[in-house]
Amino acid sequence: METSDIIILSILLGCMATYIPVFMCLFFTATLGFVIFTDLPLLLLAQTLFRSMDNFALVVVLFFILCGNIMTAGSIVEKLIKVANALVSWLPGGLGMAGVLACGLFGAISGSTVATVVALGGFMIPALIKHGYPEQYTIGLMTTSPNLGVIIPPSIGMILFSMISNVSLEGLFLTGFLPGVMIMLGVCVYTYLLFRKRTEITRMPIPNAKETLAVLKEGFWSLMLPVIIFGGIFSGVFTANEAAVVACVYAFIVELFIHKSMKLSQVKEITVSSAVTSATLLIIVAGATCFGRLLTLESIPGRITETVLSAIQSPMLFLFAMNVLLLFVGMFMDIISATMILGPVFLPMLQAFDISWMHFGLIMTVNLAIGYCTPPMGVSLYITGAMANRNLIYVSKAVIPFIVIQMIVLGIITYMPDMVLWLPRFFGYLE
Repeated sequence: METSDIIILSILLGCMATYIPVFMCLFFTATLGFVIFTDLPLLLLAQTLFRSMDNFALVVVLFFILCGNIMTAGSIVEKLIKVANALVSWLPGGLGMAGVLACGLFGAISGSTVATVVALGGFMIPALIKHGYPEQYTIGLMTTSPNLGVIIPPSIGMILFSMISNVSLEGLFLTGFLPGVMIMLGVCVYTYLLFRKRTEITRMPIPNAKETLAVLKEGFWSLMLPVIIFGGIFSGVFTANEAAVVACVYAFIVELFIHKSMKLSQVKEITVSSAVTSATLLIIVAGATCFGRLLTLESIPGRITETVLSAIQSPMLFLFAMNVLLLFVGMFMDIISATMILGPVFLPMLQAFDISWMHFGLIMTVNLAIGYCTPPMGVSLYITGAMANRNLIYVSKAVIPFIVIQMIVLGIITYMPDMVLWLPRFFGYLE
């Protein structure tokens, strides 16, 4: 690495260490880099800033954010929880299992970890504690299970990775199903083993066929949302971009006219709130794109690739190093910034080790998803901590068993790529 590389990296890390907002850190570093290390006019940076937001792939993110907010404001979330309860709540630790299943169902619609934490935490944390579940287990479960929101498609992280790599978004979505199911099964097994002999934990009565059918009937319109999204995408009826719009329209119709849990007067408030969230995301994307442009002009990704290749020859060792690095980055940086900044840096290295870009996109997404619940900057830690009125240290201890489960799954998908790539191959998205 050259002196300029170290200076650019030091400026960026220095800004972040002073708690300056991420997008400002990225744009400030890019601006200084342009002025100091290039002879190019700053107008080029301004053009990069505006062109970064003129990307059709971002439409998917914006509409899935809106869809998540619609469900949070309405009753879709509540009905999904009822369905999950009917399926598993009668088992030992069943209410905990219902919590992780509900996170999986909600994540298959919203594409966001934060939305899943906010939507389900308010329901599940009081319910679990009321039925005798330890507070530490409850907080750990509802802090980590929402990670399924960015692992199970649609995923905001996957959308952004597809945007920078040109990997098939539909194929990348397909890679997320198996890890998501494995995490849910892992948490369910852990919960069963933990509570199978705990008599003080309240267990729901086993629902009869009539009760189960009644719950499924009540939750039918909610359950049809992920069916429509994925059925439409993988049957070729509409693209992933169009699916986001279809999901929003469907959610509005269901909440306004079928469930009648939302008033027309709320539509403006929900839309404005979604627009604010989307604008925040776009600003981060713009800053990351400007910084990425500087890296490209300075040929920094190429030099990093040469350095890595000279030190590491084994693909297994490379993947291990990438996992360690991404887990560390995830402690301090959100998935949007990390994907936009590190994606272009890592991509040139993958060909040398014969690693599928689609496979690495999944690895990167899972790593950064775990970052949502790792201190010191894990957003989910602070949200559930505020809900349960617990400090960061308490919540950080509570998440450890669940993070271990997710890291085991991460290790499996890292070194068994064919396991997660067979679905994209089956549907023709990967040769």
